[in-house]
Amino acid sequence: MNLWEGVLLGVVQGLTEFLPVSSSGHLVIAQSLIEGFHQPGVLFDVMLHFGTLLAVVFFFRKDIGSILAALLPGAAEGQKGGVPVSVRRNTALCILVATAVTGIIGIAFEETVSRLFGSVRMAAAMLLVTGLLLFIAERIRAPYRTEGDMTLMDGLLIGLVQGIALIPGISRSGSTIAAGMMLKITGETAARFSFLLSVPAILGAMVLEFMKYSGSIPRSDIFVYAAGAAAAAVVGFFTLNLLFFMIKERKLKIFAYYCWFVGIATLMIL
Repeated sequence: MNLWEGVLLGVVQGLTEFLPVSSSGHLVIAQSLIEGFHQPGVLFDVMLHFGTLLAVVFFFRKDIGSILAALLPGAAEGQKGGVPVSVRRNTALCILVATAVTGIIGIAFEETVSRLFGSVRMAAAMLLVTGLLLFIAERIRAPYRTEGDMTLMDGLLIGLVQGIALIPGISRSGSTIAAGMMLKITGETAARFSFLLSVPAILGAMVLEFMKYSGSIPRSDIFVYAAGAAAAAVVGFFTLNLLFFMIKERKLKIFAYYCWFVGIATLMIL
């Protein structure tokens, strides 16, 4: 893998990680089109996710800061970032529950998921599932629940969906946002929770993969990995702005049609 291939895959990651079209599915398909592409395990994919993690942290820095401040010992009741401390603490607890559920699924099915990353057909087929989830979510009428209305059951269910989204082709952001909207949570609230939830998920995946494969990265590829992560971070930040605009305008079905098109086209080509 050369520098330009690394940057190209970083751009693909930045565009597709936040748009609900499955970054993992697109990466599997894109990598299959690069002749002679090879990587140790899924470490390069994790580095690209690290790039988009930087974009999430910067984009939601106020939300993350207020949640952390609300968790400090002795934090006074009131508001943090314009939101009551009690609500921020509840959000943190929901994130914790969802992360635990996802972690259990990830550890239990780690080897199976790793094998699926080598299947282009699986990624293409699961894009069809992602499209269906988005299409159904778009048809949910008048979601009314906001951050203060979320419960631990919401966190458990969304965490379960995030665990299933480890399968390449099922969009993590798309499936968790869709799940939130099906639970009558507003689109913007569901999207914000989805991306805040991605922070511990990506960090956990990074730690596990680095422990396994960090020693197997050729020194000549380190710069390529870094360039890919940087491209994913920059493109990802601007893509987040686009996604929230599309959610506000209730245009998720556009992404459903896109997932169906790419999935069917890939299966036909194969």
